[in-house]
Amino acid sequence: MSKSLRETLVAYAFLAPFLVVFLLFLGYPVLYSFSLSLHKTTLTTNWYDVFGDMRYCGLENYKKLLTQDVEFWHSLVSTGIYAALCIPTGIAVSLALALLMNNQLPAVSLFRSAFFLPNVLDALVVGMIWVLIYSPTYGLLDQVSNWAGMQLLPREGLLGNPYSLLPAIAVAMVLKGAGFGMVLLLTALQNIPESLYEAAEIDGCTRWQQLRFVTLPLLKPIFFFMTVTGLMGALNAFTEIYAMTGGIGGPSTTFLDSTVRAGNLVGFFLFTHFQRGNYGYASAISFVLLALALIFTTMQMKLLKAED
Repeated sequence: MSKSLRETLVAYAFLAPFLVVFLLFLGYPVLYSFSLSLHKTTLTTNWYDVFGDMRYCGLENYKKLLTQDVEFWHSLVSTGIYAALCIPTGIAVSLALALLMNNQLPAVSLFRSAFFLPNVLDALVVGMIWVLIYSPTYGLLDQVSNWAGMQLLPREGLLGNPYSLLPAIAVAMVLKGAGFGMVLLLTALQNIPESLYEAAEIDGCTRWQQLRFVTLPLLKPIFFFMTVTGLMGALNAFTEIYAMTGGIGGPSTTFLDSTVRAGNLVGFFLFTHFQRGNYGYASAISFVLLALALIFTTMQMKLLKAED
């Protein structure tokens, strides 16, 4: 046996445990989920055998989802709106905090920890806290508006109005995740060579111009990472919706002459079908969302490379 072949076999021997675990806990479930998306499940015969009523239907689940399900298209639109609210705002707030924390302020370590703390809390806990803040009867915002003598909130509350529901949830989640973005951007800021700022200052650049032409371009990889993770978070948003709408998806609204829930994002939409036992249909939803996520991520990577 040659030396190169022996080294190759040794390498594969070390990789084998990982490959077995990968195929068992990731590869097989993905393949089985795709197979499940080609079946219908009704759960009408055996309560102890959830897949006893599976019936092969081909691409019927995908066809129904893309051509007939108005609720799915509403959930996509709502998710797009939610992502558009969360991602740019989250990046802006995180950048502002990072720039502020990058200065030699008194007790700066304490402030960094305080801003990062909400990110450690579970989304369910944060959601329940904001439900209390948004309450139209005893919430903090209602008390402040009454103290100021102004009716700033809708009578049914921010979470009870279909037009203010998503912005209200977005504010809560942006403030929850801003600390994590702050840490990423702060690390990147501290890795920028000071000589670049000195050269820019010699060339007559103001602080604003240094931020625009030196800092922001060097932070693009972090912005890209935050955009991708923000998009994934929007596509998987469930816990915050469940917590802040009482598990029903928020108030009713209309979309293409159909009655839908205002907070019915794709993650929540997927959960409702799993909860109803529509495992085949829910699996089809998950693969459509996977395809959309891959498309958006590929487009963003190409745009980033084109700019570079």
